[in-house]
Amino acid sequence: MTGTLLNIATVLIGGLIGLLFGARIPDKLKETVIAGMGLFTAAMGLQMFLDTENALIVLGALLIGTLLGEWWRIEDGLHRLGEFLESKFSREEKDGSNKFVRGFLTASLLFCVGPMTILGSIQDGLTGDYNLLAVKSVLDGFASMAFASTLGVGVMFSTIVILIYQGGVSLLAAQLDALVTPSMMNELTATGGVILLGLAISSLLEIKKIRVGNMLPALAIAPLIVWGIGFF
Repeated sequence: MTGTLLNIATVLIGGLIGLLFGARIPDKLKETVIAGMGLFTAAMGLQMFLDTENALIVLGALLIGTLLGEWWRIEDGLHRLGEFLESKFSREEKDGSNKFVRGFLTASLLFCVGPMTILGSIQDGLTGDYNLLAVKSVLDGFASMAFASTLGVGVMFSTIVILIYQGGVSLLAAQLDALVTPSMMNELTATGGVILLGLAISSLLEIKKIRVGNMLPALAIAPLIVWGIGFF
C-alpha cells in the first residue's frame, strides 16, 4: 500500500498547488494545457492498444464490458458520488456547471486506468517494491496540478477512487499474480488504452461525449476472454 499512499499524497499536493495558483494562470493557457494532456492521453491510449495480440478480444471485452457498465450504471454512480461530494465540500458555480463532477470523473479514470496502475500495484502488494507506482505518482501529481487549476477541487477527491481501486489491487496482488498471464495482461492493457482514448476524446478534448465510465468492466472482461480461449 506504500505506493498507493504516495500516489494519493502527490495528487493532493498537486491539486492543492493547482487550486492556490490556478487563478494566476490565464484561461487560454489552462485550456491549452488540458488540450495538451488530452493529446498525450490519446497518444498513450493508442500506444497501449498496440500491445494487443488479438484486436477482436479487445472489441469483445469493450462490447460486453460496456453492456455491463450500462446495466450497472457505473458512470451514473460516479456522477452521484461526485454530486454528493460537491454538495458537502464545494460551492456550486454561478453558471450551474458540473465542473466538480467533471474533474472528479476525469481524474479518477485517468489516474486508475493503465498498465502502470495494475503492474505497480501488484509489485507493491507482493514485494513491497513501489518504484513503478512512484513514477506514476509523479506523473499524476503534475496532471492533478494542471487539472485542478481548470477543473477545481473535484480532482483531489479522485484520491478516494485511487485508494479503493489501486489499494484493492495491491491487497489482492498475490491472487491476481497467480491468475493473470502475460497474454491476459496484454489484452487488459490494450483495452485500457481504448478507454483512455475515449477519455481523451470525451473529457479532455471535448470532441464527443462518451460514457467512458461504463466501459470500465471491460478491464476485467478482457483477461476472462483470454482465459476462456485458452481453456477451450
